Amino acid sequence: MPRADFDLHLSKLQDDLLILGSMVEKAITKSLAGLKQRNSVISEEVIKNDDLIDAKSFQIEDTCIDLIARQQPLASDLRFIVTVLHLSVELERMGDYAEGIAKISLAMGDQPPLKPLIDIPLMANAATEMVHQSLNALVERDSVLATQVCNDDDVVDELYDKVYQELLTYMIKDPEAIQRATYLLWVAHDLERIADRATNIAERVIFLVTGNMTNVNVSKY
Repeated sequence: MPRADFDLHLSKLQDDLLILGSMVEKAITKSLAGLKQRNSVISEEVIKNDDLIDAKSFQIEDTCIDLIARQQPLASDLRFIVTVLHLSVELERMGDYAEGIAKISLAMGDQPPLKPLIDIPLMANAATEMVHQSLNALVERDSVLATQVCNDDDVVDELYDKVYQELLTYMIKDPEAIQRATYLLWVAHDLERIADRATNIAERVIFLVTGNMTNVNVSKY
């Protein structure tokens, strides 16, 4: 394949990954909207659309494997394709977490949340922004921005700890609140995992740009 054609394939591969990222960002946002509004229609839409996220991820995986098998890329091209392969997996798992939040919202039924949702939406906003910026770092090949995404994970972790401690206090004071508190803990946990996956993406971008893992933490699973 001529170099120009191969470059077009790599560009299309990146575009497909960004489309997947946009789908995941929307899923996260909608899952929280369904929870906050107690809107089962929105939650069910998130669950249904997870199949589309899965299909897009599989398509990207197939393209990566095909390019490696047919073109036998070397050096930076191979590193980019392998990076995209890893990133598509991370994004697919984020979609699963968004689906999980939507399912929790449905499980809550008509019950109002145990408390006003303040820190959980903040977690969602921060995690979604991390996803967005990690993909921007990929497009720009910006290791500094990727490093900032890694650092931003501390903000989400702090919010998670705050939510955890607060909900634990509710459960200790009122055993009848345990179920509703547990629902919110599951939501917070899913958001914390989304942020961890965004960190994994940022770390892979650092590897793509620098060619080494020296300053990259072990990926969070």
